Amino acid sequence: MPSIPGKYQHYKNENFDDYFIAVGVPYIPRKMMAMSSPLMEITLDGDMMTIKSSSLMRTLENTFKLGEEYEERMPNATIKSTTTIQNESEMVTNSVINETGDKCGRHYFFTDEECIVTLTHDKAKTPAKRYFRRVE
Repeated sequence: MPSIPGKYQHYKNENFDDYFIAVGVPYIPRKMMAMSSPLMEITLDGDMMTIKSSSLMRTLENTFKLGEEYEERMPNATIKSTTTIQNESEMVTNSVINETGDKCGRHYFFTDEECIVTLTHDKAKTPAKRYFRRVE
């Protein structure tokens, strides 16, 4: 079974632009996100997890207790999220956007070589996917 903690380098997107159009992200931020290639670092210390995403544009870091609600601050919204590990190769974050009440989520699927993050949102008919290669 793959280990969840590690460093992962983004290498491709799937349905990314259509997803963020449906969610209502403006053109320029949408294009900037699509062009970014973040490094995602996941660490786990007991039941405390940190997910750090670093790119040329910005660095986002969230530390939280697995299974407990926490807040994520985005440029235009605050999101209440809960992250759980489903099994040794899957992790799920279920979220509600405070300002709109929309539900969204991230499903992380880990293999020995990569992590695939599937993004879902009430307003998007089709999820988006981001692919990351394991680098450590």
